[in-house]
Amino acid sequence: MRKPKVYVTRKLPERGLRMISERFEAEVWPVYPPPSKNVIINKVVEVDALVSLLSDKIDAEIFDAASNLRIVSQFAVGFDNIDLNEATKRGIYVTNTPGVLTETTADYAWALLMAVARKVVEGDKYVRTGKWKVGWHPTMLQGRDVYGATLGIIGLGRIGSAIARRAKGFDMKVLYHDMVRRQDLETKLDLKYIELEDLLQTSDFVTLNVPLLKSTYHLINERRLRLMKKTAILINNARGPVIDEDALYKALKEKRIAGAGLDVFEQEPTPSDNPLLTLENVVVAPHISSASFETRSRMAEIVAENLIAFFDGEIPPNLLNKEVVNAQKPGLS
Repeated sequence: MRKPKVYVTRKLPERGLRMISERFEAEVWPVYPPPSKNVIINKVVEVDALVSLLSDKIDAEIFDAASNLRIVSQFAVGFDNIDLNEATKRGIYVTNTPGVLTETTADYAWALLMAVARKVVEGDKYVRTGKWKVGWHPTMLQGRDVYGATLGIIGLGRIGSAIARRAKGFDMKVLYHDMVRRQDLETKLDLKYIELEDLLQTSDFVTLNVPLLKSTYHLINERRLRLMKKTAILINNARGPVIDEDALYKALKEKRIAGAGLDVFEQEPTPSDNPLLTLENVVVAPHISSASFETRSRMAEIVAENLIAFFDGEIPPNLLNKEVVNAQKPGLS
């Protein structure tokens, strides 16, 4: 029996890539920047499986070119880059890598929160650029206390819950808003459910931990930013379009909120002339919340495990479109 053919749109961490290469006839995009959509279209013509990243738009145009494609194994938790309905209609399985990056991403949300609150990046620049002329001064680079403050969590999924657990070590009052109320976690983690507008008005720090859906696009807009305290800090390492960046820039520029920490943007890479990058009260990062060696390696392994399970005739452990099983059985046919 022939080996299934797999196209991998980026070089993955070695552990997962080795598993794929040992089991499949694999071709890997060889350079650091992503392949264009036209490249992916040309490459999927004869493959049985595709390994994709969030930056790869996988839609009907891709599926039209891929007559043999049976499965898309996504190297990410999110999958808003994939037309899931279109895949399901065509009997194509779609998988992702959930769970493994929860703690790492929660860690990074806290890294952003602390960096903005205590002006860590601003202080680093202050020293490096020679602005530190006085050894110590009572008003030098004053930040915001985290200990004992109120944290508002929007989205109490795996990552939101992990952020809440960390907040207890800072003796914070933790509020949350979610489409689904989690009374089990309210008791376990000492959380209080609150309506979104009330959360924004009350919280000293707000973290966004929601998927990108039609209902969450520009969830944080000008009206909702005006509800926040002038001393509040907003953290987003979920998806960039959850925030209206133009409205956020105005709120930060006009000091209507105190600061923001952003690992994600509406356009990625964000343009170098993005006005948010001119502001001292913003800490930015290039979408690296899950970028620890162990987490990224485990994500690559899960990508491989999903592929191997499928071609062994099993339902992949992280199947997103479960209804596809009724249309197509797993395996190479």
